[in-house]
Amino acid sequence: MAYETILLDIADGVATITLNRPERLNACSLPMAGEISDALDHLGDARVLVLKGAGRAFCSGADLQARGDRTTGAGEGSYLALQGHYNPAIMKLARLNLPIISAVNGAAAGVGCSIALTADFVVAGKSGYFLQAFVNIGLVPDGGSSWILPRLIGKARATEMMMLGEKIGADKALDWGLIHKAVEDADLEAEVSALATRLAAGPTLAYATMRRNILTALEHSLAETLLAEAEGQRVAGNSADATEGGLAFLQKRKPAFTGR
Repeated sequence: MAYETILLDIADGVATITLNRPERLNACSLPMAGEISDALDHLGDARVLVLKGAGRAFCSGADLQARGDRTTGAGEGSYLALQGHYNPAIMKLARLNLPIISAVNGAAAGVGCSIALTADFVVAGKSGYFLQAFVNIGLVPDGGSSWILPRLIGKARATEMMMLGEKIGADKALDWGLIHKAVEDADLEAEVSALATRLAAGPTLAYATMRRNILTALEHSLAETLLAEAEGQRVAGNSADATEGGLAFLQKRKPAFTGR
């Protein structure tokens, strides 16, 4: 599929989705949400996914000029846009069987903040910031923000972000535990590339199971999580990578994982 609002590149086990509407600070239109969903189904033999934005921002939020069904009221249009476009893309990212890295420069606002935070590793340049801007226009957080923010930074800080609608810079986001790392803007690309290369060389099936188990732990009881871990260990333990990992440990060498 030829994409108009994103770029998809796959090389050396690393898939990169670039939000590509720099003239709109990569505002996420309905077509962009659909293209993200489609791209996630066509990652081929990739072993890690990188999300980034073209130009001066990661994503400035939903494209309000293109959001919703204009034949309905604004609220109903937003509901249809979320349920039909944005939410499916967020769920695909959450359930992806690959580790995800977000490279944040400039704004990660609104649903763009949600997209960035679906990643396992969020690396932000010092120009990067995270913004729940909804309250400033009389709306409520969406894209999963109400679920993920309290789990990442606790109720008090999540409430601050949502109800005050102020920018959270990269250094503050790191201090809060919202992101993995804050780096100089000039170092962002190299930092993300090194991390992607490391993850692409890792045990892909084990990573996928870890992602599922973390979601299970966030949503279910200890007993259900223990069962999910046991089932995941059975699957991972039967993988070629687990066999290689065991041999490498015994032979005192670095394992050569193949993602199988």
